[in-house]
Amino acid sequence: MEGSCRGVLAALVVLAGLAGSQSLGGNGLQVSQARVSDQSCRRRGDGACQPRGSSACGSGNEILEGPRNVTVVKGSEARFNCTISQGWKLIMWALKGTVVLSVTPTEPIITNDRFTSASYEEGGNFISEMIIHDVQLSDAGQVKCSLQNSDRDGSAFLSVQVMGALLIPGGSLVVLAEEPCNVTCRAWGWTPLPDISWEIGAPVSHSSYDSAPEPDDLQSAVSVLALTPLGSGSVTCVADMKGLPLQESVTVNLTVVQPPLESSYQSQIRKSASVKTNTETFQTKSGKENYGYSSDEPRTTTSLPPKGSESSVPEQRGSRPPHQGLDHRQPGPASRPQVSFNVASPKKVRNATLV
Repeated sequence: MEGSCRGVLAALVVLAGLAGSQSLGGNGLQVSQARVSDQSCRRRGDGACQPRGSSACGSGNEILEGPRNVTVVKGSEARFNCTISQGWKLIMWALKGTVVLSVTPTEPIITNDRFTSASYEEGGNFISEMIIHDVQLSDAGQVKCSLQNSDRDGSAFLSVQVMGALLIPGGSLVVLAEEPCNVTCRAWGWTPLPDISWEIGAPVSHSSYDSAPEPDDLQSAVSVLALTPLGSGSVTCVADMKGLPLQESVTVNLTVVQPPLESSYQSQIRKSASVKTNTETFQTKSGKENYGYSSDEPRTTTSLPPKGSESSVPEQRGSRPPHQGLDHRQPGPASRPQVSFNVASPKKVRNATLV
């Protein structure tokens, strides 16, 4: 643009010089050059001089500073400014290629209430501001400011983020002292996913955390805090939005208790169970017949004779001389007497233990 203006100025000087040389002789060129150089100029944003009233040089139709990139939260407002030199006729604001707002020197032309205009004067220049209300995710895209009958424009990009929810499932926690435990924090409905960190307001001997996105939900993430508490306090999960000074947090109480001691009742139950096990191992069941029992100790056997016959006592085993009648020895304290009876058949022996 500056080069084209200088070209036009040079052409004017040449034409003026030719005309002056024909009418005024050798001094005409100097007079024409002086007249051209005396023309007042308008300073642009870059400090270059533009002849006043020269439309070919863009006077009255120039954007000095275009809008800048903006990042906002869904539901809030987004503002874009465009600085223009004086003399403009029509300013047009477009979002994602569609004109949503037009501004004339007298008033704005509003076609959608979500897009409004404000204007300011600064250093002799005009500043047009477009305000987007209740920004939605679908608004994210290119924003452009342009002038009528000009091929120059200023553009920026609108980014929209969504602040979702944050939760520590289960709420307040009760944990054992000096025992490792985990605290889980879940963030869902965020665009993009936030940066999750932890604030620990309790004495601990160790702490670390790890965050990762949910594999089945691109708008959700989970962070797990691992710690070994020494005393009660609180833990806070913090989610920071990327590119914005906004954050969400959730805090839960952490109650630390000592490991429980074994009660006397539990101790008695445990001892009783042990004693019962030992007793069942060595206990002898009494009063029941044992048909397979066989003893290696000497025993006295008495055969019952059939009815009508005289009883006879067989010889007793051992080195003692035989005698009639039953063996009347008293059993010792460490053993019980055992008596075997042959009933009906000498082959069948029934053993019984006397209590």
